Amino acid sequence: MNIDDAPATGFIQPGPTLANTFDDDRALRSHLRRVLPGELLAVAGTDYAALGEHAAKAWESARSRTPEAPRLVQWDAWGTRVDRIETTRAWQHGPVLAARFGLVATGHEAAHGAHARVDQFARVYLHHVASEFFTCPLAMSDGAVAALKASGNAALCARVLPRLLSRDPDRLWISGQWMTETAGGSDVGRTATVARRDAQGRWRLHGRKWFTSAVIGEMALALARREGAGDGADALALFLVETRDAEGCWNGIRVDRLKDKLGTRELPTAEIHLEGSLAEPVGDLAHGVRQVAPMLNVTRTWNAVCALATMRRCLALTLAHARRREAFGHALARLPLHRATLAALQAEFEAAFGLVFFVVELLGRVEHGGGDADQALLRALTPLAKLWTAKLAVRIASETCEAFGGAGYIEDTGIPLLLRDAQVYPIWEGTTNVLALDALRALRGDRIRHVLHAADALLVEAGGDAHGIAAALGAARDQLDSLEHSRDELESVARGIALTLARGFAAALLARHARWTREQQGNAQTGAALSLFAAHGISRLRAPAMDAVAMLVDNGAP
Repeated sequence: MNIDDAPATGFIQPGPTLANTFDDDRALRSHLRRVLPGELLAVAGTDYAALGEHAAKAWESARSRTPEAPRLVQWDAWGTRVDRIETTRAWQHGPVLAARFGLVATGHEAAHGAHARVDQFARVYLHHVASEFFTCPLAMSDGAVAALKASGNAALCARVLPRLLSRDPDRLWISGQWMTETAGGSDVGRTATVARRDAQGRWRLHGRKWFTSAVIGEMALALARREGAGDGADALALFLVETRDAEGCWNGIRVDRLKDKLGTRELPTAEIHLEGSLAEPVGDLAHGVRQVAPMLNVTRTWNAVCALATMRRCLALTLAHARRREAFGHALARLPLHRATLAALQAEFEAAFGLVFFVVELLGRVEHGGGDADQALLRALTPLAKLWTAKLAVRIASETCEAFGGAGYIEDTGIPLLLRDAQVYPIWEGTTNVLALDALRALRGDRIRHVLHAADALLVEAGGDAHGIAAALGAARDQLDSLEHSRDELESVARGIALTLARGFAAALLARHARWTREQQGNAQTGAALSLFAAHGISRLRAPAMDAVAMLVDNGAP
């Protein structure tokens, strides 16, 4: 058949396109104008615009090529074990972009003081989706910086920190975090990796690490139990492992396989054996979990910021599609129910954005001499922000697939990728239940007053509380107080308390920002987001009937 005689294909729906993701992000731009000094914003704005342009082009580029995945080559042609990991193009460029834009380094710029973290995480937020989760090892690197600074190990810091914070891609080091073993994920007290001294008195690690997200890096922090030490978490020590020796060969590391995961497929997550890997203690040869603790606020904040970035990408694509796609004689963006759905998701995102970047501000203040109140607030809000944004990212990604109809279920469109990748956020850095229980520990006794007092101050700045925000927070406090002496009951409602506190504090932040945007910019959009967010309910408190729980979980057994 002559090509001219082929039947017409009919209507073809054009796919969504992205504008510069910095220029197009009202929430980010408005927030930065409020919190950053003008001179810093003027200088950093050039990088923000460049990252926003790169993100838009990366989306189009990814749609025009076959998806890539890392590959493990275990043997060379002559039978030598090499365990070479071949990464995607985005990952090969990852260190260059990380160094150029200071995705780790800017967070530690002394000249910018407490504002350095806001600058850094604005960059991370803009770059995350385009990075194909290269932000994961960057988060581990940033966490390693925090742990090393807190360790007091001056010699190790002098040798390693300049590498982790380098702006030169040829000098930049990437760090992994090797904690997870087959016996325990969050329960690191069951770690079985053993540290033994060799004949020269050097420490070497032996064991299996079941989940290593950055084995491609130059170093990692790993937990191990000194040979002869007792059981439990307190007997663990924290070690720094350089992944390669002076000749560039693996440092006693055998890569067993790369994980076949639901999402984050570009990220080469490995299962490894440590077979006498040379290691250096970070601090004392005990209480390694405590030495890990300083990195938790950092890595959980990365998780929350990246979840925000995924939400923002979902909403940008969904709105772009709704404006171009017609149904029933109108663009989707003009159909009342679709409009209401999009607006509800945007309101949730804006509330979450405010909470996460408030945590970012707190992190910067605490690292630059913040007082006890800031430290207590950071300790309480970090797990709350992480657990809420992680669940919300999955929900918004799912709604995004649905908003595209059948196209949202087709891999070539890139839309299903957003949902598969989003599912990692509630798993990394602590699951929802683990973080809800951690938040309860941070809020026990009178420590919740730091959250309530800070929320009250925000509402004063907002000019009042028209949405029952204080009442929702107070109800969460009352439930926490009433169940203080019943551990089982308190743990059973931990999610509801955590989500209510997260949503309530986020609403207070949104109320304050709504007043600022109205007075400084003449913009009522943030106020509209607050109204919709509050209308969907702040409280998530509920108390499950424990007898019904027992009947269902225990199959009716007494």
